[in-house]
Amino acid sequence: MPRKAGSTPRFAYKGDRLKPLRAFCQTARLGSVTRAAEALYLSQPAVTLQLQALEREMGVALFERSGRRLIPTREGEALYELARPLVEGIDGLADSFRAQVQGMDAGELHVAAGSSTILYLLPRIVEAFRAAQPEVRLILHNVTGAGGLDLLRSDEVDLAVGSMLDVPADLDYAPVYGFAPMLITPLDHPLARKASVSLEDLSPHGLILPPRRLTTYRLVDLVFQQARVPYTVALEVGGWEVIKQYVAMGLGISIVTSICLTEADRTRLAARSLADYFPSRSYGVVMRKGKYLSPQARAFTDLIKPDLFSRGEYHASGHSER
Repeated sequence: MPRKAGSTPRFAYKGDRLKPLRAFCQTARLGSVTRAAEALYLSQPAVTLQLQALEREMGVALFERSGRRLIPTREGEALYELARPLVEGIDGLADSFRAQVQGMDAGELHVAAGSSTILYLLPRIVEAFRAAQPEVRLILHNVTGAGGLDLLRSDEVDLAVGSMLDVPADLDYAPVYGFAPMLITPLDHPLARKASVSLEDLSPHGLILPPRRLTTYRLVDLVFQQARVPYTVALEVGGWEVIKQYVAMGLGISIVTSICLTEADRTRLAARSLADYFPSRSYGVVMRKGKYLSPQARAFTDLIKPDLFSRGEYHASGHSER
């Protein structure tokens, strides 16, 4: 019998809610206590007791008889709609878990990175990841600055790889690589022939820099401002390859990160270290604090190792220090 509103249930099954709900769902599905008991490998009295306990707890009749078949009441229908996905989810948990574990090495991995990171830093890492995880679809999101951070915060990417000066409180940045700051000029430029170069030597020459919203521009500005040395930006343009081309054409000089200099650049550019004036540029992994990394993401970050780009390799890449 249904209990009166406001009365205390005589039987609370909160310690084991699943058994009565499973018995209820099977009875609703099969239309018979006997058939439900067979499906559950229980006795008929055991299923009947569980249904009675459930009705007492809910305070309503859950079934009515139609001939030889039990059909859910209006309240029973409502409970069935709520309980069925819960029971099926619990009953299928083991199979779902096994399928999930077996598929952990598959799926997708989304990584945010700027153009220079994708072009110069990631190729070796991507190559190693593809060899180790061929079944994972890797999606590189070519974004810069705030765009990558927005993707991280909205969980549209699993992680980001790049360089950061200021790390927001909600993100973690783990620097892994350090690359030297380099002055690049045309081969016949006056600065290419000087024995040493100071910030004051750079001052009269127009600089070609990435857009001011990016880290490189901000870093150059910070160093010149702190040294109280005036400087001129002749051109702002995105992309190290474009900047190197414009420098080679004699349109200005630039301050770049050593990672972008290749063997082919020796034939058109003079490059020398500015480590006495500019800090080494770090690149590493950026993640949202508290975010759980998937197995695919952990496998990717494991490949981002300091020894992948040794100091010797920086110079072997074709950095001509004149």
